[in-house]
Amino acid sequence: MADPKHIDNIKVNNLPEMALEKGDKLQKAENKLKNHPYDLESWNVLIKDAQEKPIEVSRRVYERLIDTFPTCGRFWKLYIEEELKSKNFEKVEHLFQRCLLKVLNLDLWKFYLTYVKETKRNLKNFREKMMKAYEFALEKVGIDVASGGIWSDYVQFIRSGEAAGSYAENQKIMAIRRVYQRAVMMPLSNVEQLWRDYSTFEQNVNEIIAKKLLEERSRDYQNARRVAKDYEATTRGLIRGAPALPPQNNGDERAQIEMWKKYIAWEKNNPMRSEDRNMTKKRVMYAYEQALLTWGHHPDIWYEAALFLERTATEAHEKGDTIRAQEWRDEVAGLYEKATIGLLKNNLMLHFAYADYEESRMKTEQCHNIYKNLLSNVSDPTLVYIQYMKFSRRAEGVGKARGVFKKAREDSRSRYHVFVAGALMEYYCTKERHPTGFCLFRRFFIEILDHVAQIFRTDLIKLYTDR
Repeated sequence: MADPKHIDNIKVNNLPEMALEKGDKLQKAENKLKNHPYDLESWNVLIKDAQEKPIEVSRRVYERLIDTFPTCGRFWKLYIEEELKSKNFEKVEHLFQRCLLKVLNLDLWKFYLTYVKETKRNLKNFREKMMKAYEFALEKVGIDVASGGIWSDYVQFIRSGEAAGSYAENQKIMAIRRVYQRAVMMPLSNVEQLWRDYSTFEQNVNEIIAKKLLEERSRDYQNARRVAKDYEATTRGLIRGAPALPPQNNGDERAQIEMWKKYIAWEKNNPMRSEDRNMTKKRVMYAYEQALLTWGHHPDIWYEAALFLERTATEAHEKGDTIRAQEWRDEVAGLYEKATIGLLKNNLMLHFAYADYEESRMKTEQCHNIYKNLLSNVSDPTLVYIQYMKFSRRAEGVGKARGVFKKAREDSRSRYHVFVAGALMEYYCTKERHPTGFCLFRRFFIEILDHVAQIFRTDLIKLYTDR
């Protein structure tokens, strides 16, 4: 049998070598992330190392992680768990504020409910806070087919409360009934179990009225059960919750995107057969939001979601629902803003679509802000200046467009296309005999010819000298 002291000596002697090997892995991971910031293997090395260190040391790594993958619920949860281990409750709640509304990840929301339940139970108004937390969660993710556990937990939480007196007991029964009746109408994976539990609940309360209440809800339950089974068939093979990566252009990616689009199209066909326009819109947008958690680097999905929401708002307006139509139009702008300040802050197509949409709503100042923000983010602003000029001419006249053209001329990053666009604008939009744009373009063209001629002369002299 080996001597324990000898084994300990081997371990101690190997520590420097192990530390060196670990340091090499970390350095290799960091070096790879410089050129490939979305490399998941390298991030896994950094995460594993961060979990072995105090949060005060590793917090910078987690901030980098969620800055790179801002829509990944799993990474937000990892970060919050580390803060929670150190009982940094203020930081935990600040992180929840940063991510919950932006990342509709079911596991993240369940973690939030667990956090509220475990850390607020000693407060006098704990039950009120917990009820609000459940309602908040169900409002945001309660239509998710996998959210049945939250519905069940909510019922059990209400049941666990004490009720002193007949009035309080009746209020408790009413609260449980309302949650059950909402749940059994939803296409949830456990809707059949929820229906059995609800039936038992009503039988125990009053057998006489139970039959009537269950008959009233039976049709909605059958519809929800049918849709839940259709959902399972439609989404089989769908990957959810993966970190969002830039387009890889491979077969697996294309297959997944097609599956997501198939699922979204299924939701657009209103499988619930609901006459509630708001519910249909909510389900479709939830499908888009789930897709964007993983495919947020794909601008076409953002654009399709915005178009759907815009069309829905137009339909609501045509049917006289002007208040809801206005709310949904504002949601379109919010969706564009979320895309253009997040993963796709350098994407020209989405910025131009956002600007066009705000222009259609006569939001001129917001359009200026969109173009200015884009100009500060791109390396080549040529096309941005051209679109900005066109917008300024349409919205404010040729004079304002010339102001944009002046800024483009002064920007060293601009290319000659700006001069061509400016010249064409002057030609078609003014009646001047010698349009300003053409004069500037001619001057620019002459300067280019002089520059090319100078290069040509220099090359000829060099060639002659070498010979």
